[in-house]
Amino acid sequence: MLLTLLAVTMIGIVRVRNLFAVVVLSTIYSFLIASVMLVLDAVDVALTEASVGAGIGTVLLLGTLYLTKTEEAKPRHSPILPLILAVTTAGVLIWGVTGTPPFGAADTPVQLAGPDYMDRSLPETGIYNVVSAVLGSYRGLDTLGETAVVFVAGIAVLMLLKRTRPGA
Repeated sequence: MLLTLLAVTMIGIVRVRNLFAVVVLSTIYSFLIASVMLVLDAVDVALTEASVGAGIGTVLLLGTLYLTKTEEAKPRHSPILPLILAVTTAGVLIWGVTGTPPFGAADTPVQLAGPDYMDRSLPETGIYNVVSAVLGSYRGLDTLGETAVVFVAGIAVLMLLKRTRPGA
């Protein structure tokens, strides 16, 4: 269901010419991606996507929209060049993924940095996902600090983009 909503939202973003509607749809898309990450037990990625993608991203896009027009200009060139670039990029990314080991393969090399976390995380935290246990429980304050830094950076950008009105 979430993937269907993502696809519908993406098609809406591509088809709409009103830039405010694009900002709203982009925010919805970010929240849907955060929901997908939450379903996949990647709470840290969901938190980051919700705060950066839906939060700060939306504020920056609305600030930019305030300084520009609300309707997208008609393209002056053929869409063939961006299409070729997108297809080439997708091809390179797909080619790069073919070199990775199959998902869940038993012979995939394991990094030695976390066997202790893998042994202790479930009994100590009750969280099945080791990455979520480390970031949310063992390093919770660090994750909160990173979120605060991103929030402060967004506020600083907004202050820089603030437009002063004559006579105000």
